[in-house]
Amino acid sequence: MSDETEDFEEFIKRREQAAQAYVSGDPHPLDEISARKNPATFFSPGGDYTEGARKVSERYEKDAASFETGSETHFEILQMDSSGDLAYWVGLQKANVRLKGKDKPVPFNLRITEIFRRENGEWKLIQRHADELKTEDKDEKK
Repeated sequence: MSDETEDFEEFIKRREQAAQAYVSGDPHPLDEISARKNPATFFSPGGDYTEGARKVSERYEKDAASFETGSETHFEILQMDSSGDLAYWVGLQKANVRLKGKDKPVPFNLRITEIFRRENGEWKLIQRHADELKTEDKDEKK
């Protein structure tokens, strides 16, 4: 395993911590690892998208305001890799979130693809695609 891959694996731990803060209403750790340069995009679970580094960061901040403390999330990484200045992970993000205006936690189970690039030597999130996980059944491996 190269130093580059180990570096990305360490970064993914920080990325998951940013996700935990986000679902607790704090967008700042996610903002710290989000792209500052274009291109950057966010394909939301609602089916829409946001384009441009500044607009994506603003969207994350606005959306994080929907969550309250007491939410929990974790990643189930199916694949991840890095090469040069690009990296990715794909998998599942499973969460029980507390939304403002709701009495009980709401399950959020998402399929995730995230792409990162190095900016000034640091990994930055440049693309997040999140959509609803429809079933827990896995296809048979061939």
